[in-house]
Amino acid sequence: MLDAADVLVPVPLHWRRAFSRRFNQSGALAKAIGRASGVPVARDALRRVRPTEHQIGLSRAQRSTNVQGAFKVPPERRHQIQGRRIVLVDDVLTSGATSDACARALLRAKAAQVDLLVFARVVEVAGGPI
Repeated sequence: MLDAADVLVPVPLHWRRAFSRRFNQSGALAKAIGRASGVPVARDALRRVRPTEHQIGLSRAQRSTNVQGAFKVPPERRHQIQGRRIVLVDDVLTSGATSDACARALLRAKAAQVDLLVFARVVEVAGGPI
């Protein structure tokens, strides 16, 4: 996936959450992956334009509604996205709502392709261990 990638884009935090956390796990992962792979990181290519509620405890449908319209590629960053093969980087994938909303924003900005690279995947354990 990284061999075909043009740019890595971390899932952004809203500026208020970034200020309070002082750390974006997705950004840190993208930086490390970029350093190891040689693929450039476009940290500001995607913005969270409105704050969202924490996703913990929300259903799949609620998560999707929560992040709908929350992400946007700023006009001054479209050149980093347009026609490029993007690898979206996130720390944890639960329902896929956040990554789906991010991918949609990147595709609206005319990305040629969006793949997702995550550090961890949350699975529902209904009947026991995997």
